[in-house]
Amino acid sequence: APAARPALPAGSAPRGFALYVGIDEAKAAAAGVSLGTLVEALRRTLGELAPAAETYATVALAPTGAGGRDVDVVRLALHEPSAVARTKDEPAEEDRAPGGVVVDISRKRVLIDGESAAFTFKEFELLQYLVLREGRTIERAELVASLWEGSTDDDAPGERTIDVHVRRLRAKLGAYEDIVRTVRGVGYRFDRHADVSIRYGHGTPSPDRF
Repeated sequence: APAARPALPAGSAPRGFALYVGIDEAKAAAAGVSLGTLVEALRRTLGELAPAAETYATVALAPTGAGGRDVDVVRLALHEPSAVARTKDEPAEEDRAPGGVVVDISRKRVLIDGESAAFTFKEFELLQYLVLREGRTIERAELVASLWEGSTDDDAPGERTIDVHVRRLRAKLGAYEDIVRTVRGVGYRFDRHADVSIRYGHGTPSPDRF
């Protein structure tokens, strides 16, 4: 028997569907395929079943080494409504943070002693990049290549300009500035202290240890 159709909001009608597939390149390779091969196979199947259907495929990207269930990462990266909603439905008491630093990855904000810090987008990206690679020293060149990917040579900063961004970041961290450590001659590293906590949210990538 055909599956029962779920109740639809008044004034709406189905126009298609999204299938979220959670699999990384390594798992696909282990199965003897690639992500592109899987996409094309699904398109061929759909073309056979419904030739009039239009398709659009996109790849969900997450930071290299990020953990979490693949399908959850995909849903959040592609802004699937229920996945995004869960990141916004965290308990209200979390906003009343005690003293210390809270790096809230899901909401892209930093709380310092319970107050929201005025980080710029790029400053938060820089801190998040280090946080997701906790304990690993990141070279300046990697920060430039990753955080300014796609920028022209004129737009991307030099490696020494990263030092300026880090100084501004530390200034806003105030008494907790030493969570971002300088590794002389190499780059920077995030060191978590007892008074630092990280919130990843539901379905948000969490870091693997390096």
